[in-house]
Amino acid sequence: MKTSKVAFTAPHFAAASVGNQILVQGGTAIEAMVAAAASIAVEYPHMNGLGGDGFWLISEPGKQPIAIDACGVAAKNATIEYYANQNIKNAIPSRGANAAVTMAGAVAGWEKALSISKEWQTPIALSKLLDTAISQAKWGIEVTQSLSDASVKTFDDLAVDPHFSPFLIKGKALKKGKILKLSALSNTLETLSKNGLNDFYSGEIAEKLAADLQAAGSPITIEDFRDYKADLMTPLSITISKGQLYNLPAPTQGIASLLTLAIYDKLVAKVSSDADMVHLLIECTKQAFILRDKYVTDQSRMEIDLQSLLTDEYITQLASNINTSKALPWPYQAKHGDTIWMGACDRNGRMVSYIQSLYWEFGSGVVSPSTGIVWNNRGTSFSLDRNNKQALRPGLKPFHTLNPAFAALKDGRRMVYGTMGGEGQPQTQAALFARHVYHNQPLDKAIALGRWLLGRTWGDASHNLKVERDLAEYVGKELSVRGHDIVTVEECNELMGHAGAIILNDSGLDDTTINDNKLIAASDPRSDGKAIVSDGLNQTTLQNT
Repeated sequence: MKTSKVAFTAPHFAAASVGNQILVQGGTAIEAMVAAAASIAVEYPHMNGLGGDGFWLISEPGKQPIAIDACGVAAKNATIEYYANQNIKNAIPSRGANAAVTMAGAVAGWEKALSISKEWQTPIALSKLLDTAISQAKWGIEVTQSLSDASVKTFDDLAVDPHFSPFLIKGKALKKGKILKLSALSNTLETLSKNGLNDFYSGEIAEKLAADLQAAGSPITIEDFRDYKADLMTPLSITISKGQLYNLPAPTQGIASLLTLAIYDKLVAKVSSDADMVHLLIECTKQAFILRDKYVTDQSRMEIDLQSLLTDEYITQLASNINTSKALPWPYQAKHGDTIWMGACDRNGRMVSYIQSLYWEFGSGVVSPSTGIVWNNRGTSFSLDRNNKQALRPGLKPFHTLNPAFAALKDGRRMVYGTMGGEGQPQTQAALFARHVYHNQPLDKAIALGRWLLGRTWGDASHNLKVERDLAEYVGKELSVRGHDIVTVEECNELMGHAGAIILNDSGLDDTTINDNKLIAASDPRSDGKAIVSDGLNQTTLQNT
């Protein structure tokens, strides 16, 4: 199956353009994604980077999708005793060297994905894939509002470390419109382009990173780099009335995203208004989160097979727990999360759903001075309580909010979709999918319309239901009557995440113009993103402004 059309969507327009360029030159969806992943690591350094993690869902027409788990494990020296010896007993710190406790998996994920792409066709040179990102870092990026906001928010915590200075301008927080040059990161990307991506784990870059992390006081050593590998995984999946849904297994919250939509599928016939839709999706989310929190941890500690929660009988039981007119009380402790999601579709109809993250804004805040890489703080999801199912242990993976999604619909459409936003990821996935697939809203409108967030994201510790003003104006009163604890926030709010989607209609594909609606893409106006559908000669672009 071939089509002349390609599509790419990303929460930053520069990354979307890079991905599109690779696609129109005949590159695969994977190659485009690697190029864009490197680019957005430069353009959105507060949300993701080479020092973070990645998860892939890859779909070839006519085949079952495959997943790549490229999240890091706890360092060999990262033990509960390690923290006790430093008089840290309650929780792993959120910032600083003691927050930098898990290996960065993103680059290993790029390498693993490219090995799959190589089986599809003759590869594009790595130097070409990374060339634009190298130039962006060398010559400078324009600071977006999102990057400026993150810089201001984290300034007091992170600016005291002299190694964080590359992410400041003259020692001050970043301002929108200013140019930020990341020379050390540019040099690192250039080294990887010459030496290969494995250099990050076993070569010159690994040695520099290990030395810098050790000097900062992190428990990570060169042995942790050399031993790390990204893993191929079988995605979780469930069949609903609309088709087959896929997402990532533990340690991600992919199960929550699947459960939310599967339960809603049982209840959607009861929806007669927007208030019904929002209420039911929120209540489905609660049922999903209860199970996620009960079971999800590192694969080696899982008490059950998560696939066993996705039977029709069990989903029906969960749906019966939901009151269509009354909200379940919700004293819930939610999760942080700063992340990027991107999607791609190449000329052979191969699709990628990809997510890449540092966890909180600028991760641990630890910057490797010799490489320019910011290290993640995903290890803060571990517990220092030995009896907790998330208890810290060397070699294990922490709980992840990251979960890129894919759907194979019964009408012949295939869909990659996702978002950043930590706790909000399953909720936003459900909102855009329900609006478009069940309620027939255009894809761009399904993403742009007012959204909600149960719990917290971006450091907000409250448990209430945040609703964007434009949505609250016409469903807020009804939701309050049903018992939801509503707080209204400004519309088009970055708090709600940066969503995106690409849909390819596999049925009857031909090589006609791109205006035949066989391939559509959308990006979130809450981001700095762009969605591009192109045939290599002409392109239709939706750019957020």
